Amino acid sequence: MTQLLYILAFVVMAIGLWGILSRRHLIRMIIGFSILDTGIHILLVAIGYRKGGTAPILDEALSKGEALMNAVDPVPSALVLTAIVIGLAVTALMLSFAVRMVQNNPTMNADEHKELKW
Repeated sequence: MTQLLYILAFVVMAIGLWGILSRRHLIRMIIGFSILDTGIHILLVAIGYRKGGTAPILDEALSKGEALMNAVDPVPSALVLTAIVIGLAVTALMLSFAVRMVQNNPTMNADEHKELKW
């Protein structure tokens, strides 16, 4: 199951990276970034996945000894939640930049915007 998640994560990340690098349309590049971001989320979830694992809450049902063997690591889940919020903010910022760029030069092609040239 974990290997399937790793494969899925890398396929989704490759699709997103391909979308960013091969398309010159601003909105498609932003969608590619969102797909790449989703692939990273899947990879983090795959890292934290443990077959037969349980929530890392210590109580009568789960002792400290059992927690080491059966509890799921909560750090990747917390990172995914943080990454979702950051990804949403970055996507909103990129969309606002795209709207601003289209207001100055009414085309969605990234090659025709001089602001993107180095």
